[in-house]
Amino acid sequence: MGLAERRAIKAFETSTYPKLKKEIDEAAHFEVTVEIDWNTLAVEGYAEKYEEFFPQVYFTPLTTALGAITVDEMGQEALKSSLKKIVIRNTTGCTTYNDWANFENGVLTLEQRPECNVYETAYRAEALQRELESKL
Repeated sequence: MGLAERRAIKAFETSTYPKLKKEIDEAAHFEVTVEIDWNTLAVEGYAEKYEEFFPQVYFTPLTTALGAITVDEMGQEALKSSLKKIVIRNTTGCTTYNDWANFENGVLTLEQRPECNVYETAYRAEALQRELESKL
């Protein structure tokens, strides 16, 4: 990861992410632990696109799916009693929305390359919602 990527990651982490974290907590109806492996999200040559790509690939689908699940008290209780942590990373090179979300032992892992299929936000949200609902 070069200097441009490190700067872009740091800028996103300090200026954009706090607002997104608040949106995650609001959608979940509780404060969720979120662990982001920023170094794996930093794809070389895309530093100027992080502000656009990261929300589209990771955060918008996440808040959309959480909001759909917590639309009622039953969903809120199920999520709060089951979800312990969210992990966001890019370690496997996943490029498809069908395989990007895994919920096991209270840990929701979101794994996708941030520069691939960026605008399939709705598909990622639907796949994530299915994954969570099948295991809550």
